[in-house]
Amino acid sequence: MAEKKRSTGWFRMDNAGLLYSAIQKERYSAVYRFSVVMKEKVQPGVLQRAVDICMPRFPGFQVRIRHGYFWNYMEQNPAPGPFVQEDMVNPCQPVRYKEDNGWLVRFFYYERRISLEVFHALADGFGAMAFLRTLLAVYLRQLGHDIPNSDGVLDVTQPPRREEVEDAYIRYAGKRAYRDPMGKTAYQNVGTSEPFYTLNVTMGFLPVDALKKLAKGYGVSITEYLTAVLLKVILDKQHRERPWKEKPVALAIPVNLRGLFPTDTLRNFILTVRPVIDPRMGEYTFPEIVSQVHHSIRQMANRQRLQAQFTFTVRIQENAFLQRLPGVFKSMFVAGRYEAEGVRPFSGTYTNPGVFRMPQEMERHVERVELILGQATVPRMHCASISCGNTMTITFAGTVKERATERDFFRFLVKEGLPVKVESNRPD
Repeated sequence: MAEKKRSTGWFRMDNAGLLYSAIQKERYSAVYRFSVVMKEKVQPGVLQRAVDICMPRFPGFQVRIRHGYFWNYMEQNPAPGPFVQEDMVNPCQPVRYKEDNGWLVRFFYYERRISLEVFHALADGFGAMAFLRTLLAVYLRQLGHDIPNSDGVLDVTQPPRREEVEDAYIRYAGKRAYRDPMGKTAYQNVGTSEPFYTLNVTMGFLPVDALKKLAKGYGVSITEYLTAVLLKVILDKQHRERPWKEKPVALAIPVNLRGLFPTDTLRNFILTVRPVIDPRMGEYTFPEIVSQVHHSIRQMANRQRLQAQFTFTVRIQENAFLQRLPGVFKSMFVAGRYEAEGVRPFSGTYTNPGVFRMPQEMERHVERVELILGQATVPRMHCASISCGNTMTITFAGTVKERATERDFFRFLVKEGLPVKVESNRPD
């Protein structure tokens, strides 16, 4: 490959990076946002100093994308920035490679909120949370607070470790490759599209202890319980529409592979599983949906199956014929596969990276944490949740005018006995 002649540092893209750099377009956003709501008003000048201090510690984020003849790749970005900006109404705008000096991370502030937006080609939620956690520690130190390098806060005085930018997909690719058949097209759960770049965001806040107790009553994890709730409300929505033939309802659930394949990488290392409920088999009670979700996720998220699946994508990347194809044709191939295997088989996406952990010395300055996924390739809602302390934040975001999915979701939780507070950026 021609990349060796460059004088600047560069990274070969991992499987997820190649995917997201190929499918990014004006009407789709492979950008996600983590936000931390502080207990005091944000000082933007101090935040900018913290960004400047942190960026060299995270070389995987200090890059820009280049379009090589054969492959897209990432190289160190020498341009000024990234610069802290005042927040906008519609977050997670699509990446435009020639804007913002090529930066693929963005930093925003508004009142007490600090937000980090990341182009998914760089990192998954694990890596982004490590960056944000460290940024918050440096920001608070700049304000005079004593924050230790513990509970996931990285030491910015130390050089980055090589392991943090490794391609874990290649490291753990095995001998057996398996292509998981996604099945037929799922119910798409689409609605009326809003005007261009209008991202409707609705957030619900609820106590983690009550949610955990409720999920435990069904014998499942919080992720499995909320997955079942979302599947149920989408099933009910499809049924109300009275289609001639109902379709399966399926969700894309990202799985952090680090629990099964140890690595310190801060780049992408996730894979998607697909819990599905097929109404053609008959009607399901909610406890039956919960049970099916529980068993299907645990069946799909085993080490052998997941390794064989990402080995398959690694083998495609190493295919001799594909290696010789010009990059523009590779991008067309990847985008076509994504439409067939990453959009049509799913009714939506739900992600839950879990607890945003931090040192106790930092936690006293934080009110809550939020997570927003960017707009989908079709007008439907994505769902994300994250917890901090005893507050679980559940977010629906999309370019859909109708509110049925998020409305029914939060109403169901209330009927289950959970206290839910809801906020939205919608004008009414």
